[in-house]
Amino acid sequence: MSVERTEDRDVTEWVAKYYGETLKGSEDLATNACCATGGPPPHVRGPLSNVHTDVTDRFYGCGFPIPDAVRGLTVVDLGCGTGRDVYILAQLVGEEGFVHGVDMTEAQLATARETAEWHRERFGYAKSNVAFHQGYIEDLRMIEDNSVDLVVSNCVVNLSPRKDLVLAEIARILKPGGELYISDVVCDRRLPKDIAFDPLLHSECLGGAMTQFDFEQLGKSVGFRDPRVTERAPITINNDAIRAKVGAARFESVTLRMFALDGLDARCEDYGQIATYKGTIPEAGTLFRLDDHHLFEAGRPERVCGNTAAMLRDTRFGPHFDVVGDESVHFGEYPCGPTLAHAIYGDDATSSVAASASSGSCC
Repeated sequence: MSVERTEDRDVTEWVAKYYGETLKGSEDLATNACCATGGPPPHVRGPLSNVHTDVTDRFYGCGFPIPDAVRGLTVVDLGCGTGRDVYILAQLVGEEGFVHGVDMTEAQLATARETAEWHRERFGYAKSNVAFHQGYIEDLRMIEDNSVDLVVSNCVVNLSPRKDLVLAEIARILKPGGELYISDVVCDRRLPKDIAFDPLLHSECLGGAMTQFDFEQLGKSVGFRDPRVTERAPITINNDAIRAKVGAARFESVTLRMFALDGLDARCEDYGQIATYKGTIPEAGTLFRLDDHHLFEAGRPERVCGNTAAMLRDTRFGPHFDVVGDESVHFGEYPCGPTLAHAIYGDDATSSVAASASSGSCC
């Protein structure tokens, strides 16, 4: 696969030049769309302090898409830039895990590679557990089919002119039960071409933003049948010229998780299943958050729909949950809402995935 269309080549050229040459640091950005807002989650703070300042000073992203329970995993970071998240994940997966970083911008990758040995020594590893690849996220030919446990991406997919190819490639490389965990920019409307193909707006992570619904539909088309929101935050535009161009359009940073699970239902269905968290995920402690309305307290049984049961049973979270029941008896549509633990603890819950309250459907 490759980026072939003329307008696609234009987009990749704008983005490569902007991040490889124009920007010298995050302070040069015209909006906060490509900069994480708020502090890192608790399990990321320590590893972040071990990342070289040459890497963090030139890193751009709209969140911290680093989920729980990653020890020993094989991970791919799409649009890794200078490698901040790669080096955070390298510590969290441990020496037995491995992290691939993919980016099209050689100037960014040069910084990532130049600090690889420094990070290996800093982490106390006998050998490096990271590799950086120059290439397009629409064409991950350097990664084998069904070989990856987790794909992360930090405010990069919106920059791609072929998001359909990106998601198809992610689906190809993920193992069954693997996960896409992505922070990116969404918009409240479909943007006209004069905004979508404006070089500055696109490079600032605004022009390429889709609506959340449209992006989730793309994910569903390649097999990610039940996307879940874990976090969202508004994006502010303090540049008068950019604000004038986008008009009334509103943008958000959203973190989504999507699992490579066959057989998920198109909506929440009731099979009478119960899930109990064992309290064994170190980063989560006694409270584990799956998404913005599924919080689980250790030892507390919770009624769940069939899709949630599968996400907790048939993924890397399986060893940390007791899930009672299967899909052999159907009781109709599941009236999905917050778990009891979420209703009690809400957003004040101490969890590595901070989320805003929501009482909407799972699906």
